Amino acid sequence: MQSTPQPARPAAQTTAHEGILRRQAARESAARTYARALPIVPVRARGLTIEGADGRRYLDCLSGAGTLALGHNHPVVLEAIRKVLDSGAPLHVLDLATPVKDAFTTELFRTLPPGLADRARIQFCGPAGTDAVEAALKLVRAATGRDGLLAFAGAYHGMTAGALEASGGASTVRVARLPYPQDYRCPFGFGGAQGAELSARWTENVLDDTKSGVPAPAGMILEPVQGEGGVYPAPDAWLRRMREITAARGIPLIADEVQTGVGRTGAFWAVEHSGIVPDVMVLSKAIGGSLPLAVVVYRDDLDVWPPGAHAGTFRGNQLAMAAGAATLAYVRENGLAERAATLGSRMLAQLRSLAAHHPCIGEVRGRGLMIGVELVNANTEPATALPSQATTSGAATTGPARTGGVRTGTAHADEHLASVVTDLAPTAQPHPPAPELAAAVQRECLRRGLIVELGGRHSSVVRLLPPLTLTDEQAAAVLDRLADALATAARAHPR
Repeated sequence: MQSTPQPARPAAQTTAHEGILRRQAARESAARTYARALPIVPVRARGLTIEGADGRRYLDCLSGAGTLALGHNHPVVLEAIRKVLDSGAPLHVLDLATPVKDAFTTELFRTLPPGLADRARIQFCGPAGTDAVEAALKLVRAATGRDGLLAFAGAYHGMTAGALEASGGASTVRVARLPYPQDYRCPFGFGGAQGAELSARWTENVLDDTKSGVPAPAGMILEPVQGEGGVYPAPDAWLRRMREITAARGIPLIADEVQTGVGRTGAFWAVEHSGIVPDVMVLSKAIGGSLPLAVVVYRDDLDVWPPGAHAGTFRGNQLAMAAGAATLAYVRENGLAERAATLGSRMLAQLRSLAAHHPCIGEVRGRGLMIGVELVNANTEPATALPSQATTSGAATTGPARTGGVRTGTAHADEHLASVVTDLAPTAQPHPPAPELAAAVQRECLRRGLIVELGGRHSSVVRLLPPLTLTDEQAAAVLDRLADALATAARAHPR
């Protein structure tokens, strides 16, 4: 596959581009992240394409970390924003009722999973997903009178104190950490239905063992697909078990759909793949149509807050609500969730073929247009497989081999978790992650005009989050550039 050459930069554009980047580095916080790995200066954008101040064009598969369901500056979004601006309507209204808010809420409720929409309440929060997570945690604590939380290893729920506390990188916690099921790096060494069953059993034991050190929690928060954690889709049967476990014990279940929502995974909301109805849904990113907006939607019997118990000065963003309503309607009316499922499956299959020729690809996984490619050091011996109860008892068993496997997120969709786990056989252990190679792939992608994100526990997962409006031709161009970047980076970083 051939790389896409970038045009030479005119001197004036080069000077402006470099000057802006230099001033950013001198003025902005050391906490900046995307700007370090992606030294571009966007000046125009439409759909999948960004044009930089240097005159170069880029295919954007970052999409504002999954915010841009319709890509940049979609006509229906721009029209919705212009309509509000031209109407003379107030842009700042705190939490007052407005026609714009009413239209947004009506459209949002139209899309919610059956069983929640019928008895839902909505809380408008501060404008970021982390604000909605904070509100959700406060809500279940108020409703249950309990304080502790259940969360999962590898989770990412935001950057405020409470959200970080529930995320995988927490240090000081009052949150019980549970194992999130995954095939490639299963914490139990088994993967598949066996690993998911062990995760469910661990959760039940923590809750039912009076000496586990975990008192009855206020709620459980989970991502139907862990995004920042490395693009791990939760098995549908496991999600149903989590719903059963929490419902039986009176524990509110919070689904963090900040990144998975609005068609991203091939269903309008990712929980719909499993058929579960959570008690609380945390929503942000795409619901604002590219502008800041975050809400918590929850079952009405949890609505115990007195007036003012949770607020935020910018919770009434009229432009975001207008853009969000237009985006939600467009995704729903044009079947973009279904389109994401079809195109995502095709892209995963093509990446699987690529993995067969590159040992440095440990696993390709994802759901819909939420795709991850984990890169590994294939020349380093993997860890020794864990001993199983079958092998220690003398039984002859073999585990499934791992050769650049693909986790589509639907492989176990209809598979029931076994009620009794017997003859457990450990799977082959994966090679070590290769974060340096992943960073090199990201740089080579940028050289070819492709913007990708890195994620995962060791930043070794190349992530694709293209807009749901992605065409077949654009998908082919994305994969061509990624394949060429991977080949070049692999040659320069032999693993």
